[in-house]
Amino acid sequence: MSTALEHQGTAPGNEDAGYAQSLGNRQVRMIAIGGAIGVGLFLGAGGRLAAAGPGLVLSYAVCGIAAFFVMRALGELVLHRPSAGSFVTYAREFIGPWAGFASGWLYWLNWAMTGVAETTAAGIYVHKWLPQVPQWVTALVALAVLLAVNLLSVRLFGELEFWFAVIKVLAIVVFLFVGLGLVLTGAGIGHDGHAGVSNLTSHGGFLPHGVPIALMSLQAVVFAYSGIEMVGIAAGETENPRKVLPGAIGSVIWRIGIFYVGSVLLLTMILPWTVYSAGESPFVTVFSRLGVPGAGDIMNAVVLTAALSSCNSGLYSTGRVMRALAVKGEAPAFVGRMSGRHVPYGGILFTSIVLLLGVVLNYVVPKMAFDIATSIASLGVVAVWATLIYCQLRLRARANSGEIERPPFRMPWAPASNWVTLGFLVLVVVLMAFADTANKIAFWCIPGVAVVLFAGWRVIRDRRNP
Repeated sequence: MSTALEHQGTAPGNEDAGYAQSLGNRQVRMIAIGGAIGVGLFLGAGGRLAAAGPGLVLSYAVCGIAAFFVMRALGELVLHRPSAGSFVTYAREFIGPWAGFASGWLYWLNWAMTGVAETTAAGIYVHKWLPQVPQWVTALVALAVLLAVNLLSVRLFGELEFWFAVIKVLAIVVFLFVGLGLVLTGAGIGHDGHAGVSNLTSHGGFLPHGVPIALMSLQAVVFAYSGIEMVGIAAGETENPRKVLPGAIGSVIWRIGIFYVGSVLLLTMILPWTVYSAGESPFVTVFSRLGVPGAGDIMNAVVLTAALSSCNSGLYSTGRVMRALAVKGEAPAFVGRMSGRHVPYGGILFTSIVLLLGVVLNYVVPKMAFDIATSIASLGVVAVWATLIYCQLRLRARANSGEIERPPFRMPWAPASNWVTLGFLVLVVVLMAFADTANKIAFWCIPGVAVVLFAGWRVIRDRRNP
């Protein structure tokens, strides 16, 4: 007897059926770039600079190296088999069904909490213009608009995300040129002194609070890089994925170095690190002090766009991952439903329920909502990155034994690079236990999440679809 999923073109066990190849090369490349530029940089960097000082740039560089290896591992896996299920599909193939179940739900947790962080950021940005509007109201409006976009069509999502990414990239490029010019000319910035290399050490030193505090920032930086793996999910809806995706993945890697490490380095040289705060984007802080009318407001509009972009991407990716779980019987059947426009609306709506709870969090604890959401989201990021790294290890082992053919786009310096990256990710999680309150809350959520995943797997493992 056929099931509801089969009627929608999704027979049990086939998570890629029913999708249309609606995303072109132009859109996939910009989705890849846009996924690598989010609120973790545009907002989170301000609070981390205020806490860690100029040494934060080292955290971005180290995490950027880890992100490089994650993307190369993803690239090899994608060329082995492009799939909208991405790492969920790879975890099943190279580790086991339980790993696909766990990684899928952890990724959902990551993007659900990231969505909370992004809508929270939108509220913080709008507060600059409309201080009388409660933060939770802006978060609710942003969620409603992006939910409508994701439910309409994949092509509309791709086009909107393309332009979101264009705005973000242009803004970063403008900042890099302006910032470099300010540093090279030693320009005066308002009442905060002059831009220059001296700002790296003249306000308490490069590591004003010591190495331990700088290490505590690793979790926030890992979160800032979250989203880079979304290009792997887009593979299932991409024309000529084996041709397009290596270039898209490669473009993410070098942009990480320029956009993230370069931007944070310039931020620390343009203004003293003591000027930045958690309540305002550091980019807005810089442009507001340049004395150019409207510059701060324009940058505030850009970072608002970045927040909407990341939330838009989160709804897109969780919809696909939840459907990949549903067709295997590892999630409620509802989240696997596909619309006539080839949109997995069930998974998108399921994620939006959590984002609504995020609106409530903004109402109850508006000052801590962002940090709590990003800390919990980081657990999902670490889990997904570790899954990709380990799956590539297993792919390499099978290729060496002659079971499968290894793709030409390969993880460099494997397997040593795999084990070093995995060790680094474990360190990030352990350090969360010694960081601020939000990180400690997230760390002590780990046993609860593990118990829920274990219990969930025990319930569904015998009745899941093969």
